Amino acid sequence: MADKTDARPWVPTDPTPDTIREALQTCRGCELWSDATQAVPARGGTDARLLLLGEQPGDQEDRQGAPFVGPAGRVLVDALEEAGVDRTDVYVTNTVKHFRWKAAGKRRLHQSPTRAHVEACRPWLDAELDLLRPEGAVLLGGTAGKALYGASFRVGEARSVLREWPPSYPVAHPPSWVLATLHPSAVLRADDADRQTMYDGLVADLRMAVAALAQE
Repeated sequence: MADKTDARPWVPTDPTPDTIREALQTCRGCELWSDATQAVPARGGTDARLLLLGEQPGDQEDRQGAPFVGPAGRVLVDALEEAGVDRTDVYVTNTVKHFRWKAAGKRRLHQSPTRAHVEACRPWLDAELDLLRPEGAVLLGGTAGKALYGASFRVGEARSVLREWPPSYPVAHPPSWVLATLHPSAVLRADDADRQTMYDGLVADLRMAVAALAQE
């Protein structure tokens, strides 16, 4: 890791969606910026009822500068539509804002961010969360879960259950509930025999989120 492992010096003192989006491109809070095309900001309005928190940008997200626009994003869009989620009422962001990858010929292969990367990037997530007033939050995968609940979090054990926002992660307006589920990329990585079952599980979890929003 580089010597600087904290994004706080780059986070605006009075953050807004626009100042966060602009300042993200200057961030040198960890070494990931040096191999990424750009930092990838959130998408959605700060008045969204539902927060979707993922891991980090992928190859296409890094190139296009928006979250969930690659293959995993297409899985997520399909699942949201099938579950009946109003995508105009969703705020989508990632725990880590730069793409971590390794070269394989001409391809750039995803590498999961380390705990140090998550901690370095936490000030950006803190700034975003302080702007939001979501009624619920869906954690897409283990990295998002660990960022909020700690290293012992396991998405396979925690998914499909509505839980409280962790008191160890104070925010101005915590959601009423949190739901963990698979990251859409896990569906893509699954064997052919398991892919439909995993996708159906993702849709079922998102339907649970829709039902929880309906009770708010």
